[in-house]
Formats: sequence, structure tokens, C-alpha cells
Amino acid sequence: MRTRTRSSRRALVTTLTALATAAAATLTTATTAAAVPDRAAACNGYVGLTFDDGPSGNTTKLLDALRRNGLRATMFNQGQYAAANPSLVRAQVAAGMWVANHSYTHPHLTQLSQAQIDSEISRTQQALANAGGGSPKLFRPPYGETNATVKSVAARYGLTEIIWNVDSQDWNGASTDAIVQSVGRLTNGQVILMHDWPANTLAAVPRIAQSLTARGLCAGMISPQTGRAVAPG
Repeated sequence: MRTRTRSSRRALVTTLTALATAAAATLTTATTAAAVPDRAAACNGYVGLTFDDGPSGNTTKLLDALRRNGLRATMFNQGQYAAANPSLVRAQVAAGMWVANHSYTHPHLTQLSQAQIDSEISRTQQALANAGGGSPKLFRPPYGETNATVKSVAARYGLTEIIWNVDSQDWNGASTDAIVQSVGRLTNGQVILMHDWPANTLAAVPRIAQSLTARGLCAGMISPQTGRAVAPG
């Protein structure tokens, strides 16, 4: 009698344990499924964070800050620096950033001949590809200076020219507060100009993430078709 009772109890415990495990699995699945739409719904729009003039000695710290704060950005690299620091280009890609063309030596392109413009753009495409950055689809002319010749040469290499909607002025000594405030002016689809090297820009990254989240905006990719920030593909 005692043997049958102990056996019955063990069977009951086994059955209850199995039921509890199944229920927990069902709850976890339901919770996870519910969380995905919530995260997607949190993005009411996308903005393009861009950093010019890398890769540099500051790139590793910048990438770390971006990753820690869940941000992705477009890195407009100079070809000369990509050629000198190919591992940093690979690090940009590994960190989930998009690599783009910012000329080879950062000249005033509108003052150059078509052949010189071609050299600046083509050598950068090659340097980025050699460094593991793939084949960039976006191009930003230095200083935002462009004309019909610059546009046509860029187009020849399958590049979409990207300027910016908001200038953070980090290149001009803007404070961390001012940089964060400039991000606060971004609206859906817009692009902001920042740079790889300023210490104040690096310090602003956590607050940039907070500012975007507070307004329901997410850091997106820049579409080669429209030149506007969109959901990452």
C-alpha cells in the first residue's frame, strides 16, 4: 500500500512539473512575441547619424560608445585614412555601421578638374573595398561643396550624394550640450553631420541616444534611393 502511494505521489509530482514547465515556456514565448512589436512600435521615425573624416585614433572609442547605446551610423571615411587603417574600417563594419565615401584627401572638389574629382572618388572606393568596407553606395563631398561635375562623377560610381539637414557644428568646437541640442532638431528622415574625431561628440553619444528614444526616433540607414534615413534593411 505504501509502495503504491509513493509511486502515485512521484507520478503526480512528475506530471505537475511537466505542466509547470510547459506553462513557463508558453509564457516566455508569448512575452517575447509581444515584446517584438513593442520595440518596433517605439520607432516612430528614423534619422541618419553620420560621422565624417575617419577612421582615426578616436574611431574605436566612438564605435564602443555607439554600440553601448544601441546606435548605428554612417561613417563617411576619407580614403587616405582607410588605406592607412584598414582594421578600423573592418571594425566599423563589425560594429554594424555603414561605410561611405568622403573623398581621398578631403579637398575642395569644386575647384578640381573632372579627372582629379574622379581620382578622389575612385581611389576612396578602392581603399574602402580593400579594407573590407564593401562597395559604398553613399558619397559626401568635403565641406558639402558640390556641383554638376561632382554629382556626375559620383553617379558614375553608383554613388548617391548625401549632404545633411542639420550641422552639429562639432567641427567648430560645439559643446556637448550644443551637439545634443542639434540632434534634438532632427525630424523623421533627416540627416545630421558629425565627425569622428571631436571629444565633445564622443561625450554626447549617450545623451544622443536618450534624446532620440524620448522622441520615439531611431538611428536608421540612409537610403541610396532617396537620400533619407529609413529603417535598417
